[in-house]
Formats: sequence, C-alpha cells, structure tokens
Amino acid sequence: MLKIINCKNKNYKNKLKIFLDRRRSGKIVDTSIVSKIIKDIKKNKLKALIKYEKKFGKNTKIKPTQIEINKSIKTLDPNVKKAIDFAYSRIFKFHSLQKGKNIKYVDHYNNKIEYKNVPIHKIGVYVPANLPSTLLMNVIPAKIAGVKRIVVANPILNGKLNAAVMYAAKKCGVEEIISCGGAQAIGSLAYIQQVNKITGPGNDYVTKAKQLVLGDVGIEGMIAGPSEICVVADNKTELNEITTSILGQSEHGENSQCILVTKYKDLIKKVQKDLSINLKKLSRKKTILKSLKSHGLIILCKNDNQIIDVVNEIAPEHLELNISNYKKYISKIYNAGSICLGKYSPMAVTDYNAGSNHTLPTLGSAKFSSGLNLSEFYKKISYITLSKKGVEKI
Repeated sequence: MLKIINCKNKNYKNKLKIFLDRRRSGKIVDTSIVSKIIKDIKKNKLKALIKYEKKFGKNTKIKPTQIEINKSIKTLDPNVKKAIDFAYSRIFKFHSLQKGKNIKYVDHYNNKIEYKNVPIHKIGVYVPANLPSTLLMNVIPAKIAGVKRIVVANPILNGKLNAAVMYAAKKCGVEEIISCGGAQAIGSLAYIQQVNKITGPGNDYVTKAKQLVLGDVGIEGMIAGPSEICVVADNKTELNEITTSILGQSEHGENSQCILVTKYKDLIKKVQKDLSINLKKLSRKKTILKSLKSHGLIILCKNDNQIIDVVNEIAPEHLELNISNYKKYISKIYNAGSICLGKYSPMAVTDYNAGSNHTLPTLGSAKFSSGLNLSEFYKKISYITLSKKGVEKI
C-alpha cells in the first residue's frame, strides 16, 4: 500500500526528493480555474462570488443572519460545547505567552528609537467546513494580538451552517461571518471584505487562491496546504499508535501525506498489514486509500544520522518522535512545523486542544517558516525621535 525507500541504496535521497517534489509541484491537482475565479471576483465582486458559490457550494446566501447563527448553535451537543470551551482555554493560555515586547533605545544625545508591535487592522480567517478547531487556532491569537476586525469564511455543508464553527465564532467574539468556501472565499476576503491579511489552512484550491491574492493582501508566512505527518518509530513503538496516526492524517484528504521513518525492517510488514486491516473499518476508506497510494511512504534507514537527514528533508507539518530515546534527535531536527515527543503525545491531540497551534507549514515550507503565532497578526513599526544635538551629530 505504501511505497518503500531503502536507504541502503545510494540514490535514496534523489528518490525521496522526487517523491516529495511531485506533491509540492502543485501539478497533481488542476488548479487552473482558481485564477479565473480570483480575477472575476476582483472585478465583479458579489455577483461573481454568488455565481461560484452556486456552482461549487450549492449555496446562494453569503451572509447568515444572527438569528440563523443562534438557531444553528442551539442544535449543538452540549458535550461539544464543553470540548470547545476546554480547547479555547488551553489555546488562549498558551498563545497569551507569545505577546511581543516593544523595544526602546536611547543614546547619550537623547536620540530615541522605538520598535513597536502594532496589530494588523483587519484579518480574514478561512475555516474549512467542519473544523471549529481551526477557527479557535486562528482567531484566538488574532484577538490576543489586538486585531480589531475579524471576518471568518466558512462553507456551508449540506445546506446548513456548521453549529460547532458558529459556536466557536461566538465564543471568540467574531461578529462577521460569510458562508462560502474554496477559492471564491479567498477572493471574497481579499476583494469584497478587503481584509489586510488572510490566514487559515485549506486544500489545493484555497492554497493556490491565497498565493494569487498575495500582494493585494498578506497571507501567513508559510504554506498552510494539505496536511502531513511523519512518524519516526522503533521496535518498541506500539503498532496501533503508528497506524492510527497514519490513518487519522490520511483521512483529511486525498492529497494528505503520511510517512513512516524507521530502522526496523520487521516493523514495516507489521504496519502494512495493520493498515490494511484497520482501513476496512473506516467510513472514509476511499479517501484514505487514495491518499496512502499517492502520498504514503515508508523509509527504511540504516542509522540515526540517516533518520535525521531524512526528516529534515521531508520538513513535515507534523512530526511524531514515537521512540524510546527521542532526546537524541531533538537538537538535530530543525525542519518541522510541530514535534510531538514520546508515546503519549499523538499528533491528533495537537489538532484540537493541546494548546499549540495546528495551522502549520506544509509542502516543505517548514524549512523557512513557523506555525501560526501572534507575530502573524502584528506589524512592527519603527518610531524615531531625534534631539536637536542628536540630529546634528548623526
């Protein structure tokens, strides 16, 4: 089911790069229509947005009323509300620690230079159909940073608002919601709502749209595209922990990437077999199967140095070091969006309520960027006040 690269072969690095580049190239999914959608919405605004929502989302109403939002929230299971409240608290506490510090420098001529964190005025957040967790991950840090206006774009599903997303929006104090998805939602945020910056993960169409509007608006400093996981396992790792992480990530979408890295050959056969057995029990097995066949990989390494090199080349969105002695790797792995350490830190928990952010760099962008954090919602401005004597000296 999963392709295997054996690092005994001298050309294993080239094979890995070819495997990764095929997905990163963006050629697997035809996104050529995105350019047309963005140009149309930029020119024709709401008329064009409604046209594409009708076509792709079977939706004609872009702005839900407060009555409709409240009605949707009333249908939500109280246990889900409690889970969202719990996640909100943890995410808020962790991200509050990220507040930026202003800098002030005064020289002996009384020249003063200040460097201040100024919140971006207006943010657009893209939230995929049924992911209240994404709303929390993007809106909470924006609120902590002091962003005044936040517009959430969330597609309807089967003609209905998502009750959990609506509740999360209310919990975060979001006052503006538009019911649209895909590339047209990004076009709307950029050219109808006219936000200053757009954040939030999405599929290939959303990712392409964000790249096309960049320049007219800002986007995150990463590529928050289709999801990824890399699991490093040894002969003491529980088999079930490996397969559930791989299956849980691959069900996100056909373009999700799941990679297992190990030094143990016997483990490979066990994982392949266990994946096949458990796949049959899952409702999204067609999506999972396509994902694993196209973007699933097992890498058999000879030693620790190869594992480190391989992981840094993959630069995964999520990395699980589910091994007995993960400490020997930590300081040497520098390309990853987030790193889950040890058997009790499954990646799935970080998607919801561990407290860290799940909007993370994909498609190799972990080589140069970080996951979503408070810095994404600030501009940094220099303020210069020179004295009479000071300006003469300078």
